Amino acid sequence: MTQAMIDYRVLTDAVTLACRAPSLHNSQPWRWTSDGTVLHLHADRTRLMWSADSAGREMLLSCGAALDHLVVAMAAAGWNCAVERFPDPHDPDHVAIVRFTPADAVTEAQRRRADAVLRRRTDRLPFDEPSHWAQIEPRLRLSVIPYHVMTDVLLDRDRARLAEASRLTETLREYDPSYQAELDWWTAPFASNDGVPPTALVSESEARRTDVARSFPLAAHGDRRPGVTADHAKICVLSTHDQDARLDVLRCGEALSAVLLEATLAGLATCTLTHMTELAASRDIIRRLTGQVGSPQLLIRIGVTPSEGDPPPMTPRRALGTVLELRS
Repeated sequence: MTQAMIDYRVLTDAVTLACRAPSLHNSQPWRWTSDGTVLHLHADRTRLMWSADSAGREMLLSCGAALDHLVVAMAAAGWNCAVERFPDPHDPDHVAIVRFTPADAVTEAQRRRADAVLRRRTDRLPFDEPSHWAQIEPRLRLSVIPYHVMTDVLLDRDRARLAEASRLTETLREYDPSYQAELDWWTAPFASNDGVPPTALVSESEARRTDVARSFPLAAHGDRRPGVTADHAKICVLSTHDQDARLDVLRCGEALSAVLLEATLAGLATCTLTHMTELAASRDIIRRLTGQVGSPQLLIRIGVTPSEGDPPPMTPRRALGTVLELRS
């Protein structure tokens, strides 16, 4: 089949949107190559977190989210995507090949979804409870069905147990010098295009009001959102049948993108959490709370932010030329 040529600007704009996907410590562990007809996505092991993610599971989650962001961006530009996942059995880091065909039309819903990519950001501050959750939850559950991922929303009565498990996880990490050194590196204030900048971190008082969270170095902010005295976010868990199966993990990353964008479209704030799924003991606790036989891959805090005050700034991204190679 003859491949359609994609306009250079369309392709670069779509990859730019795809790279807005969340990743562990904003490491952006992906590389893209294209000859103008197909697009290849590769995991970039030079961005791997060897202490927090030695198996590369979260690297694949990030690539999955970027892949789904790309499909969303191309749909809004008038292109259908046919995705072949892990096309090369001899290259486990060759995540996907994406082929394109012109779409008959672009819907307003597709445009709004692409716009949501630019509005979404990771918000580590405490949230209010979403008042219209009964209407939102079914939409979030429906959004992950194409990815064959299991979705659970933790009951409010289990929040204390989950918070205790989160604190235990972080306490264990306090005595892991490799983990702490890695965390310090990716939160260093001198980074300009990757990592977690000081504006995305929380102060001591803000951290005390968010009971399920990864412990980052504290920032010197004032007390933002003082009216939210405790975090009342809903917590969604995405699980797969196999903890380390590459395809399952990649598809879960794609499902993460779908949930985040659906929540953004509903006017909700989000924060993706993976610290508890990095340790087997914490995964077991989450599994017992959800009643799932599968493996929890990540959690998402979903809630409402006060109308007053600005949202946290968007985190920086690497220059497009460092992640996209166009070949003639």
